[in-house]
Amino acid sequence: MRIASPALTAAAALSAVLVLASCSPSGTQDPPAGGDAPAAAPADPDATVNIGSMYEPQNLDNTSGGGQGVTEALTGNVYEGLFRLADSGEVEPLLAASHEMSEDGLTYTFTLQEGVTFHGGDPLTAEDVVFSIEKVIADDSQSARKSQLEVIDTVTATSDSTVEVTLSEPSISFLYNLTYVWIVNASFEGDRKAAADGTGPYTLGQWSRGSALSLARSDDYWGEQAANAGVVFHYFSDATALNNALLTNAVDIVTSQQSPDGLAQFEATDQYTISDGDSTTKLLLAFNDAEEPFDDPKVRQAVSYAIDDEKLLESVWGEYGTLIGSMVPPTDPWYEDLTSEDPYDPERSRELLEEAGLEGGFTFTLDTPNYSPHPTAATFIQSQLDDVGITVEINTITADEWYTKVYQNRDFDATMQEHVNDRDLVWYGDPDFYWGYDDPDVQEWTKQSELVTSEAEQTELLKLAARRTAEDAASEWLYLYPQIVVATNAVSGYPINGLNSQFFAYGIEKAE
Repeated sequence: MRIASPALTAAAALSAVLVLASCSPSGTQDPPAGGDAPAAAPADPDATVNIGSMYEPQNLDNTSGGGQGVTEALTGNVYEGLFRLADSGEVEPLLAASHEMSEDGLTYTFTLQEGVTFHGGDPLTAEDVVFSIEKVIADDSQSARKSQLEVIDTVTATSDSTVEVTLSEPSISFLYNLTYVWIVNASFEGDRKAAADGTGPYTLGQWSRGSALSLARSDDYWGEQAANAGVVFHYFSDATALNNALLTNAVDIVTSQQSPDGLAQFEATDQYTISDGDSTTKLLLAFNDAEEPFDDPKVRQAVSYAIDDEKLLESVWGEYGTLIGSMVPPTDPWYEDLTSEDPYDPERSRELLEEAGLEGGFTFTLDTPNYSPHPTAATFIQSQLDDVGITVEINTITADEWYTKVYQNRDFDATMQEHVNDRDLVWYGDPDFYWGYDDPDVQEWTKQSELVTSEAEQTELLKLAARRTAEDAASEWLYLYPQIVVATNAVSGYPINGLNSQFFAYGIEKAE
């Protein structure tokens, strides 16, 4: 699984004054950016778009550990929020026609769009919004956004179309975080893990586990109709099989290319468009910072210095991808190039091990997801650490096992995992997060970054947090994934940026 990180900071800072949001015209939605290749023939509004992906949902409820796949397939397509995070990274109003914020930044009043109905026929009401928000912050919620939205004190329906939310303290990221909250039907009686009742441009069709998930255009959608009759997400566990599906026209588009070695076959013909968009997905070697020996920064630094990140990136992605020295990708406002804090220096690694009292080396288990590129990267890391006397025992596990063993039970020495979202540095300010990093300064900086009233103040605080975590080698940030979307020239209008694993399908046009 690629863990969907709780992104915490607003795309644009909000002043602590009364704010009236610009209204989104009822019945309209701008199509997502990207996919600029023109269709070879006029678009067919009744076409079905076939989408290839390696990220199948674990279930269909985003508060029950549904994983990246449920975000990719359902966010913006079947379910909508009060706001949406556009492919450009901007926060835009969606089910919220307008909103106001009090001068102290503690009270938000949302007015809902008119004429919105759920796919089952029930009208959208303020009570549904209250239910949806409370569902995310409930005690049993597994939503990755839960801790960031616990700043909510009360949620009240003040009329059928108006919701008032009060916060316990100001949160500059509040509207940004609301983009991750699906508005669901409070009256829905089905199993939310296997069925759906949203307000989006598509209804859920059939989900054949291990194979495909289909969406059909909703003729009763409150906004602009989808540009196609429906989409089918086809799921693959092997990158070669996914590429073959594109080559044989079994799929029209691949949401994220996982096999850079396979790009040559698409570059060799003019039948495909290859888009290299912006990614926020970081591949981490995450230590259990709360347990020996990784509770010692010198040990973490020793491991990081022994790994040649550049060589690893090149071996996996060739000329694609980016080296990063912290949890912060270049698209975040508080990005600084901190790669100098993580040089490849085996000799310094040996010195640090000696300083930590481990001159004879040590052994640890690396829990490694069983899908690409983790096994390859784990073998690479194992070889490099062996050179400095560290023995790595690789334990290959499934995504479900990872979620239970590592994320829930914290039963690990070190692990590998992708973290998808932008602006998720703040996880290092939460000592209860699965990697257990515990630094009082980072906790204070990340906390204060939510209370400030300007983006400049927020940026400076989070730069401090990024630098401290980099100096401490809180994790080993191996590289930033490229975001490579490959599609046949028959389709256009698809998103190209790997922003938080969303994939808006409603703007995709397919030639007749």
